[in-house]
Amino acid sequence: MSEAVVGKLAASLARGGVYSAWVGLNEAGIAEALAREAFDAVTLDMQHGGVDFVGASRAIQAVALAGKPTIVRVNVGDFATASRLADAGAAGVIAPMINSGVEARQFAAFMKFPPLGRRSWGPRACVPLSGLPGPAYLHGANAITLAIAMVETREALDALDDIVGADGIDGVFVGPADLSIALSVGERLDPHGALVDAALTKVAASAKAHGKFAGLFCFDGVGAKTARERGFALTSISTDALLLRAAAKRELDAAR
Repeated sequence: MSEAVVGKLAASLARGGVYSAWVGLNEAGIAEALAREAFDAVTLDMQHGGVDFVGASRAIQAVALAGKPTIVRVNVGDFATASRLADAGAAGVIAPMINSGVEARQFAAFMKFPPLGRRSWGPRACVPLSGLPGPAYLHGANAITLAIAMVETREALDALDDIVGADGIDGVFVGPADLSIALSVGERLDPHGALVDAALTKVAASAKAHGKFAGLFCFDGVGAKTARERGFALTSISTDALLLRAAAKRELDAAR
C-alpha cells in the first residue's frame, strides 16, 4: 500500500530503528525489488551513485508501491534539490559534508516549512504519499520529512553539537570512509579503524543528548547490527552493487 509511506520513516526511527537498502543504480525496479525484501526503507544515492532527479522521483514511487519510505542522499550543497525531493515524496534527505551549525540550518531551511524553515509550497507526490490533504500536509510535513546532516570531516566533529542541535535537523548520518580519510589527513581509508570508532561513540552520544537520531553507512548486516547496538537508529546494509556482485560470485563459485 503506497498511502502514508512518508510518515513510516519517522515512526520506525521513534520505535527503535531502520535498516535501509542502499541504491546507487539509476533503475527504479532495483529500488522496488529491495523494498519488497525486509528492509524498512530504501536510500537512493545521488552523490556517489548514478541516481538522477528523474530516476529518484520514479524510484520513490516504486518503493512506495512496496509500502516503504525512501531516503535520498543529494550532492554536496544541493539544498534546492533536497526541497524538490521532499516535494517528490522523499521521507528524508541526507545532505553530505555538513561542517557547521550554519550549514545545518541552511539545509534545514530548505526541508522545513515556516516557521521552522523556508521551504516553498509546491507539493507533488508528497501529499498522497503522506496521507495528509493539502492544509494538513502544510502543518504536518515538518515532523515526517526528515533533514539528515552527514558528519564526515574533522570540522563536522568539532561542530558536532551545533550541527546536531540545529533547529530543523532531525538526525545525523556518518560516512565512515570519508571520515577515516579526513581524520588521517588523507593517509588512509580505514572506515573500521580506531579513529572512526572513537568518533562514532561521540556522534551517538551527541545525538542522544539532543534527542535526535544517529545513522551510519554500514557495509554489511553484521556491521548494521553492531551499529544498532551502539545507538545508531538508521543504518544501511551494503549497496545494490555490492549485493549483486556478492550473489554473482557465490553462484559462480558454486557452479565451478
